[in-house]
Amino acid sequence: MAAATTTYFETGRSWTARVTERNTELLAQQGQRRRGVRTPEFYFTKHFDNSRLVKAPDPVRVREMRVFTAAVTVLFSLIMIYGLQHFSAIERSYRVEAEKQQLDQLREENRQLKLSEAQLTQPGRIDSKARELGLAAPQPGQVIHPSARIDASAPALAQVNAPMTSPASPVQ
Repeated sequence: MAAATTTYFETGRSWTARVTERNTELLAQQGQRRRGVRTPEFYFTKHFDNSRLVKAPDPVRVREMRVFTAAVTVLFSLIMIYGLQHFSAIERSYRVEAEKQQLDQLREENRQLKLSEAQLTQPGRIDSKARELGLAAPQPGQVIHPSARIDASAPALAQVNAPMTSPASPVQ
């Protein structure tokens, strides 16, 4: 490789002149470096013309590359499927936790509503509110229970009672 280097001052000389000069320098340096048998070192330049070379098809190599590509594709697909399942499971677990929290909130709200209903439906409270509004207890015969029919086999007639008017709404 040393024969291929060219300095600024050597550009005017021919290639063979430079190679022979380099070989002479190396031969002179070998005597100084070695003791004993002197073997001369010569560098020869070789010119290769690879323009006519054509790559021969290698069916075994092509088959190996196709098998390798298929294996990598399958492996990549399996890893992607695993990742998809893993992240969808994580997402589902977050969704389940959110729904559990919502269920707990709804249960608490339901409990509060039942307590409120129990307070509002106390007979003593209803009676005191009715008295505050000026309502009185019903007179005997004023209340008719639909389940208390005298004769179950006799046909029942529908009756229309006059609508009760409130003191705030005018009668038409």
